Amino acid sequence: MTEREKMLAGELYSAHDGELKAAHARAIKLCEKLNYGNLSDEEREEVTKQLLGKCGKNTVLGRGFWCDYGSNIEVGDNFYVNYDVVILDVCRVKIGDNCLIAPQTGIYTACHPLERDVRTSGLELGKPITIGNDCWIGGHVSILPGVTLGNNVVVGAGSVVTKSFPSNVVIAGNPARIIKKL
Repeated sequence: MTEREKMLAGELYSAHDGELKAAHARAIKLCEKLNYGNLSDEEREEVTKQLLGKCGKNTVLGRGFWCDYGSNIEVGDNFYVNYDVVILDVCRVKIGDNCLIAPQTGIYTACHPLERDVRTSGLELGKPITIGNDCWIGGHVSILPGVTLGNNVVVGAGSVVTKSFPSNVVIAGNPARIIKKL
């Protein structure tokens, strides 16, 4: 397997691989163009389509958006990301239709081994994240590797989402827990 294939499979991989370094550099250049370029709405839309692996209609990425590769991010229609959002997409991030992400939110598929010797070797790994349709992620939320959120989930501001949750709930806290059923 290539390092990219290992990465996407959630296995230990080396991020220092030439193919991965080139893909990361490409994503950074596109993010810089989105964040610092004086782009028209049409130009922003084109750069967004170049960056993301799959992009639905009406996708808006606010300034300060950063990702590792972009190509591992799939979003549905009517996707809105506010300012200063980070998606570390070493594994697939799939987000459904009609989703809103508030400022300074982090969605992290990347993780490191717990064993010191493996971690200090430079090997990394990741776990995919899935967010259903009609979700609203509040500001300053952290969504950790391997989480799946069902449809119509609202995540309260400042929450740390460490596990998966079903559809039609409001979750909040650190760690996040269900506070209301919708």
